[in-house]
Amino acid sequence: MAKKTLVTSALLYANGPMHIGHLVEYIQTDIYVRFLKLIGEDVIYCCADDTHGAPVSINAEKQGITPEELISGFYREHVDDFKRYLVEFDSYHTTNSKENKYYSDLLFNKCKKNGFIYKKKVMQLFCSRCKRFLPDRYVKGSCPKCGAEDQYGDVCEKCGASYKATELSMPYCSICRQKPVEKESEHYFFKLSVFSAKLEKWLTENKHLQKEIVNSVRHWIKEGLNDWDITRDGPYFGFKIPEEENLYYYVWFDAPIGYIASTENYCRNISKSGSADDYWLAPGSRIIHFIGKDIIYFHFLFWPAVLMASGFNLPESIIVHGFLTVNGEKMSKSRGTLYTARELAEGYEPEYLRYYYANMLSRKIADLDLNFSDFTDRVNNELVANLGNFCFRTLTFLEKNLDSEFVGIDMDNELIKEINNRVKTVHDAYKECNLKDAIREIMAISALGNRYFQDNEPWKLIKEDRERAREVLGLCVNIAKNLAVLIRPIMPAFSDSLQKQLGLFGLTWESIGFKLEKHRIKGAEILIKKIEKEDKEKKDSEEKEKKDSEDQKKGKAGTGKEKLMPFNLKVGKITEIDDHPDAEKLFVMQVDLGDEKRQLVAGLKPFLPKHELLEKKIIVVTNLEHAKLRGVVSQGMLLAADKDNVVKVIEPKSSRPGDRVYIKGYDDMQGMINIKQFMEHKRLVKDKHAEIDLKPLVTDSETIEIDMPDKSEIR
Repeated sequence: MAKKTLVTSALLYANGPMHIGHLVEYIQTDIYVRFLKLIGEDVIYCCADDTHGAPVSINAEKQGITPEELISGFYREHVDDFKRYLVEFDSYHTTNSKENKYYSDLLFNKCKKNGFIYKKKVMQLFCSRCKRFLPDRYVKGSCPKCGAEDQYGDVCEKCGASYKATELSMPYCSICRQKPVEKESEHYFFKLSVFSAKLEKWLTENKHLQKEIVNSVRHWIKEGLNDWDITRDGPYFGFKIPEEENLYYYVWFDAPIGYIASTENYCRNISKSGSADDYWLAPGSRIIHFIGKDIIYFHFLFWPAVLMASGFNLPESIIVHGFLTVNGEKMSKSRGTLYTARELAEGYEPEYLRYYYANMLSRKIADLDLNFSDFTDRVNNELVANLGNFCFRTLTFLEKNLDSEFVGIDMDNELIKEINNRVKTVHDAYKECNLKDAIREIMAISALGNRYFQDNEPWKLIKEDRERAREVLGLCVNIAKNLAVLIRPIMPAFSDSLQKQLGLFGLTWESIGFKLEKHRIKGAEILIKKIEKEDKEKKDSEEKEKKDSEDQKKGKAGTGKEKLMPFNLKVGKITEIDDHPDAEKLFVMQVDLGDEKRQLVAGLKPFLPKHELLEKKIIVVTNLEHAKLRGVVSQGMLLAADKDNVVKVIEPKSSRPGDRVYIKGYDDMQGMINIKQFMEHKRLVKDKHAEIDLKPLVTDSETIEIDMPDKSEIR
């Protein structure tokens, strides 16, 4: 029997709209699943809305509706967005379902029966004013690991650390802001600590996992795993634990079980055959998870341990991707870089985003950047000028000049051999989830087709040898047919349109080849439309004017933010520093910016030794166009003061990596700038203060000072 394969994406939280960062994972997974189906594998794609937990309750309370009403509205919105971006699930379910309740109770009872769940009394944070225990999202404070302020009581969004709410520094109730007290409560704990050896063995022996992730997780195991509190005091939106009056499953217990529940929904309600046991208990089945790097701890430690404890199958592979930035910046409403899925679809064809993301996705866990200029160029120069152009010119020529049909094909053995070799590379790239390699080869095949068409000059050939012209076009049609299959996982709508014009339907991987003869095409229409830069610039300009108008109104209302910063600045910390391999005066530095890491190339070598720079805090221009300096990419620029051949970096001593640096009264700037735009602004030291356009730089913690003479230039 063929191996059954289940593929999942991390569950989308039902507390807000889908944004373009979420789409990275769902598009990546959908492409992979479509490929597996295309080559004939028995595979299903299951996912769900993650519906439980404190944030849903808080949001529902603010809106004056029930949590059920809130999650129902977002479920409908999410399903619509998935359809818009051609993400096709076999089952898209909800964790607030009878299936998830059944499997949550089942796994809980199995773990308990097997001795891996126990109960003990612990101290919990309690708000005397609200008269309730404070589950994770009802309490905030400073992270006990990195010190970041305003972090919730379970996970730090800055450093990714997980901890107990009682470990927060300076905690406060997120509802009434009163300082909570500690109060005793009895909870269930999962014995994560006893699974260290088994988890280590699974990580070490599993050759399907990404090595860099395995190394990180093994480090956590060596540091020691703590048992996991898997319950929360009521009131709490979630499933009540059997035989308990006021205890509920913690959302991170029942959420991953949603994978099993969604599988059951597919088997029982959609395919109406089998059950979730065929995937989660049967030997020989295969489970593959796709997740973001922010939830590694849960999926590589807690989830596999629960599966081990309850006797369920472990995932064969967990594919991890990086974060998305927009134009080099972290997604943010204030910077205008946070787009919902719906907003982006209003300005661009959703399928173009699938193509663009695929260009950046591989087995490596690198972050992705949606640069709109690059996005436009890739669509216009690759999709339109290469793939779209080849297919359209082939079908148009055949339709207009040869009555839409051909009999035989030109058997150009060298060309066919090269294309067949590249097809195999595409197959392997898809299978290994190296999507950017698949696209590179697909575009190379299309370019070969374009060159073959151009070299054979059918517009001339038709006057000399009409049948030879038919054979040339016959080979071109076969190449277009192959491209329709190869691009299908990434651009299914484009593939459908191309197949329709070719007069073909339901092509699979087995359809690839050069055996299509005696065939009539249906007709030719433009398959891919160019993104008109002028229209986009006009739209961007209108949006900017609208935002500026809104900012001015806010300014009159007393926000103090009435105009834009000349550029975006952040506090960073130099964590590594090396000599540039090909430049005597340059250093290559790795910089921690709190929520991201960047590489900077700086000409400081003649002025400052490495040991003085290492671990030093600096100010980084984060929206400066990336540049190659003697072959090494610099992702921004640090600020330093210079006078009379004395150079000092500007050091914000009381601020943390990731803190914003700004001029009081200015709002954040949007978009990228170049070095010329940077140099247009006056940047000098005055009274020991670093100033830009005659105004001092500040963070929330300090006014930036530097011990340099007046009129020292900042650059």
